[in-house]
Amino acid sequence: MADTPFDVRIQVGRVTRAEPFPATRKPNMMKLWINIGEEEIQSCAQTGHHYDPGELVGRQVLCATSLGTVNIAGFESQALTLGVPGENGNPVLITPDHDVPLGGLLH
Repeated sequence: MADTPFDVRIQVGRVTRAEPFPATRKPNMMKLWINIGEEEIQSCAQTGHHYDPGELVGRQVLCATSLGTVNIAGFESQALTLGVPGENGNPVLITPDHDVPLGGLLH
């Protein structure tokens, strides 16, 4: 397998808090706080089209945690919460079928 210029680390986390983030230029953005086992990280995600903040809390999600921190409208997003486009093009979250240990790595 060839070396890549960087390693992408994808971990399982559980959303502990979610709130709308209307200060961004993209519609339906939310601020997420995600427990990845040893720590809690922050992420911005365009999840408002398919999810309400209350239904995100407690949900396990996959996050790219090795891409660095990005400031989005004054909020430090430390991870990219992963999703795929649904029929309408809006992100649908990628989640495990069953609860798995937090911080687990995607192989």
